[in-house]
Amino acid sequence: MFQDRRIHLKKPNEIALMRAAGLVVGRTLEVLRAAVKPGVTTADLDALAEEHIRASGATPSFKGYHGYPASICTSVNDEVVHAIPSPDRTLREGDLVSIDCGAIVDGWHGDAAITVAVGEVTPDLQELTRTCEEAMWRGIAAMRRDGRLSDVSAAVETYVRGRGDYGIVEDYVGHGIGTQMHQPPNVPNVGRPGKGPRLVPGLAIAIEPMITLGSNQTDVLDDDWTVVTRDGAYAAHVEHTVALTDKGPWVLTALDGGAAKLAELGVPAGSLAESK
Repeated sequence: MFQDRRIHLKKPNEIALMRAAGLVVGRTLEVLRAAVKPGVTTADLDALAEEHIRASGATPSFKGYHGYPASICTSVNDEVVHAIPSPDRTLREGDLVSIDCGAIVDGWHGDAAITVAVGEVTPDLQELTRTCEEAMWRGIAAMRRDGRLSDVSAAVETYVRGRGDYGIVEDYVGHGIGTQMHQPPNVPNVGRPGKGPRLVPGLAIAIEPMITLGSNQTDVLDDDWTVVTRDGAYAAHVEHTVALTDKGPWVLTALDGGAAKLAELGVPAGSLAESK
């Protein structure tokens, strides 16, 4: 029996709508990844994102959310999450930029993020980004039927801790997702396995590790949105929206549903066909 009645388990037709929204997000992020280069402003990326989302028949999730003024978040270097795009923020060679994007299709949300190197970056930043992304996939792979939610958290933390002395941000976490961008349950990026709600088909969550080259302590800037590392260390942030099906996790914001990466990890990817 599922233990938290606040958690809305999705039906197959609802997951299908979330997949439609997830594909808009995934394709938009690929457009933005290709656009990242020295000299581009974060406002340029925001305009491109909104154009692509709306041309796809979707609505940006972020624009107007609690007053947020843009369609994406563009967090550069020591900015962890929620930084507002600006025409005054020009990307430079060696920067890292995290791009967080959400879209709504027929009332259902998709949410994902990527961290992209601007030109050539140092080896430690390459490894920071790789570690963050791999940790996310380890969390996704741990999303197995009849497991517990903290299995996901533990998988993320275990991988990061095994790769070096990174800070794992704890003040900001993954989340449930559906007809709202943020729903129960919260999905921390640290924890012991075997705790929390049971993982059952129909559960849809956003898994999003945030790690730094230094401390995990953060502050919020005066704009009341931008989260930065307290010690100025660079950060990486990645995210996918995932629904658990009878067969396994279906990565709704990955263009292939997560099939290739999950196969590499020895985990079958789910799909709507396997959901009841």
